[in-house]
Amino acid sequence: MSISLSKGQKIDLTKTNPGLTKVLVGLGWDTNKYDGGKAFDLDASIFCLNSAGKAASEKDFVFYNNTQNPSGSVIHTGDNLTGEGDGDDEQVKVNLATVPPETEKIAFCITIHEAAERSQNFGQVTNAFVRIVNEDTGAELIRYDLGEDFSVETAVVVGELYRHSGEWKFNAVGSGYKEGLAGLCKDYGLM
Repeated sequence: MSISLSKGQKIDLTKTNPGLTKVLVGLGWDTNKYDGGKAFDLDASIFCLNSAGKAASEKDFVFYNNTQNPSGSVIHTGDNLTGEGDGDDEQVKVNLATVPPETEKIAFCITIHEAAERSQNFGQVTNAFVRIVNEDTGAELIRYDLGEDFSVETAVVVGELYRHSGEWKFNAVGSGYKEGLAGLCKDYGLM
């Protein structure tokens, strides 16, 4: 049975699911009816972070043009250019057992491609969510629906998988960035 989280809530993932090693992280969204004449292209971006909350190199930034981290433990399954349809718009596979020990946190973000050029922001996005699925069984374990708390933001950190006392946990973050992907890269040590 899936557990629904609220913003800021943290939950144990591997302790309550013994033997869990492979998870699928599904990210989804819809866009409001928009008369600006430009299509929306939202993207999942993943940052593999060390104990200081920084990516060691650009290779630890996983997205549609760099589909996996160096160890292959975090894999982006592909870019969805339209977000059309129900369910996950983009997915990330994480093998918790093979994440390198120096990676203490994996941040899952959604950004709007060319947001400034297209005059788009998360105030025009609805039904954004992140969910964690047991890849072996297909069972949804955790779901966090972001709500519609955003207006001018062009990027959102939706959630984080992180290590604590040898176990993996999940944090429902829901934190927006006006500076988009550039703001995320700066905060995560890539600029």
